[in-house]
Amino acid sequence: MSKNYIQIDPRDNIIAALADLKKGTSIQINDGEVLLEEDIKGKHKFALFDFNIGDEIYMYGALVGKATKPIKKGESITIDNVIHASAIYEVGKEKPTWSPPDITPWKSRTFNGYHRTNGQIGTANYWLVIPMVFCENRNVEVLKSALLQSLGYQTITDFVVDTDTLVQGYKDGASVEDLLKSKIIKTPEDVKQNRTFPNVDGIKFLTHEGGCGGFRLDSDTLCNLLAGYITNPNVAGATVLSLGCQNAETRILEEAIKERDPKFSKPLYILEQQKSESERHFIEEAVKKTFLGLIEANKTKREPAPLSELVLGLECGGSDGFSGISANPALGHASDLLVALGGTTILSEFPELNGVEQELINRCASKTQAEKFAHLMDTYSARTVALGSAFANNPSPGNIKDGLITDAMKSAGAAKKGGTSPVTDVLDYTEKTTKKGLNLLCTPGNDVESTTGLAGSGCNVIAFTTGLGTPTGNPVSPVIKMSSNNALSERMKDIIDFNTGSIITGEDSIETKGEELLEYIIKVASGEVMTASVRLGQDDFIPWKRGISL
Repeated sequence: MSKNYIQIDPRDNIIAALADLKKGTSIQINDGEVLLEEDIKGKHKFALFDFNIGDEIYMYGALVGKATKPIKKGESITIDNVIHASAIYEVGKEKPTWSPPDITPWKSRTFNGYHRTNGQIGTANYWLVIPMVFCENRNVEVLKSALLQSLGYQTITDFVVDTDTLVQGYKDGASVEDLLKSKIIKTPEDVKQNRTFPNVDGIKFLTHEGGCGGFRLDSDTLCNLLAGYITNPNVAGATVLSLGCQNAETRILEEAIKERDPKFSKPLYILEQQKSESERHFIEEAVKKTFLGLIEANKTKREPAPLSELVLGLECGGSDGFSGISANPALGHASDLLVALGGTTILSEFPELNGVEQELINRCASKTQAEKFAHLMDTYSARTVALGSAFANNPSPGNIKDGLITDAMKSAGAAKKGGTSPVTDVLDYTEKTTKKGLNLLCTPGNDVESTTGLAGSGCNVIAFTTGLGTPTGNPVSPVIKMSSNNALSERMKDIIDFNTGSIITGEDSIETKGEELLEYIIKVASGEVMTASVRLGQDDFIPWKRGISL
């Protein structure tokens, strides 16, 4: 992209600015000229034609809004002159054909993963400690303090604050001046991790606020989500702490595990506090059982596996006006490559598919899946309206500030993460992916609730695009953070793993960046590269309560 503006689709009647454009600038598009009526900020859009009130606005070839005021050719598109609008969709339209990308360079490639007895392949090897109910969160924290540091799993970030140096200096009678001069910031090179179990990548503690009270549906959903985590290929086994009287019964959890994996054979220790002699005995047993489980988990080592065993989550958050032009389509191309290689990808965040439903329905491999997708979207949308909201309220203040002024505009760009391949399956929240190819998973647009759901449905790696920057990670699935622009990649280099800003500046194409991304995914899956979210210990876990969450 050598120009400072782009018409993304020939059907679009608004143009995206790739850099700040001054009033009076002459824009040459489709053998015509647009004279800018005002300054246009980069990431924002301007009118290609004159609009009257009620005229439809198109971007990415999709209906994204309607004019609420007359808009002159060359004027800025804003929340003051455009409102959300999306196209009506229906099941049964003609399905387009798909031309897979060239996968010759990757046909014989492998990644080094952890092979499970049920045939799944993990990109990591974690042990889980899970409370069935919020009453057990404190005991989980006790286990965390007892296990992490003693087993060599303290989080190593860009720096470590060594407060012990100040404490020792104070005890030794150091002066205020000497205390102020003390070196208390240490780099990872200064702190050595001597892991007792070198083949276990970590112990993850999934505290939450659910399991009792509220709707039984939520506690049942929580059991299904936790079962999804325990059966995730990146998990070696789990210690489960139950109080004993909560709605989220261990019986429901065990049934959900069996449903997902009938031959489940991972170490699983379920302990009930109300049957224990005392809290001390309860914690003691949990620590000992976890230690024994870690011994078993440590016996598994990385071995070569085909790329078809990758299950890639497709996520975005903190999106900007460039996300749908650079990072999302680059991820979409990587998704198409992986699907063509026999792998699995999962596109989530249903509120951010509002406006592109027809395209996705047309791409569904069967009428059954198309009907399921339409039903989930209809039900979700109706629930938001019943609670006094709507999909139209989805864009955040940050989205709007950076050019995503309607939900349909945001959705049209967000859907690019799913590439162009057929939709092989549609999953409701917590359903396990079982079919290769592109899957659609019903989750909220909320970053953490969505990534939590992706891992619960089986993702062994997640790619997360962002234009504004977000530190979101996941406890069991490594999250690759992708920047849509060069400025973000430089400003937040501590959390960004992969930059696609060179697409905006014209140095790279969507295809070349997508291919480069696939190579990076292979390195992450093989344990050769540690993502920033893993390094920083960003283990975000928020189950979705099916009331409503956008």
